[in-house]
Amino acid sequence: MSTLVAATEVKFAVSAFAPLAIGFFGLGTGYLIYGPQELLGLPPRDRAVDVSTGIWGIWMPGFMQFLTGTYLWIGLAWFHSFREAPLYMAALAFTAYGVHWWAIGLTRTFGGDPRPAGFMSIAFTVLSVLGALVFFKASDSPVGILFIGLAGVYVSDFFASLGYRTVSRDGGSAVRERTSLGELGERSLGVFHLATGGWLMYLTFAATVNASLGWTWWL
Repeated sequence: MSTLVAATEVKFAVSAFAPLAIGFFGLGTGYLIYGPQELLGLPPRDRAVDVSTGIWGIWMPGFMQFLTGTYLWIGLAWFHSFREAPLYMAALAFTAYGVHWWAIGLTRTFGGDPRPAGFMSIAFTVLSVLGALVFFKASDSPVGILFIGLAGVYVSDFFASLGYRTVSRDGGSAVRERTSLGELGERSLGVFHLATGGWLMYLTFAATVNASLGWTWWL
């Protein structure tokens, strides 16, 4: 006697509440913390400041983006509560940028060498260009603009991270000093962090009022 076991497919209702504002706000907060330090030296870096900014980097842009990316992947792949194809790109970006910020925050907290981040920035420049392509093609210009800002961040980060030279001091000790190109990269990084952080605050506001109040802000 054969037994037939019917496969049951469970689908959730499509949700209009993708958690994009969480990721926007977390990343924007991180940019607004790091940007003034890179552009204006505010506050001046010392060990205590590095620990504080590292912790903020781990939790705000790190955890909040990773949470958003994970939520989107689960909704897209398992529960099918999100059906818009560009959210695949959003899930990829939020997850990758979240893990990336964990690395940034931990490196800053523990006083690690910043130079490997220069090579990291190549991969994230590619990811940012890919995001701009997807969202402009999907007629979502506000998020496409965000990815242009992100591309500027990572091009700047390439020069800021690798712009060091090793200098020998009296007594035979060697220290790292920034080159003029590294200084320019640092300032450029601060500009893109502040400009993109401001845009992320707008996207946070727009996503929230559109979803909760039914407004139609540009998003």
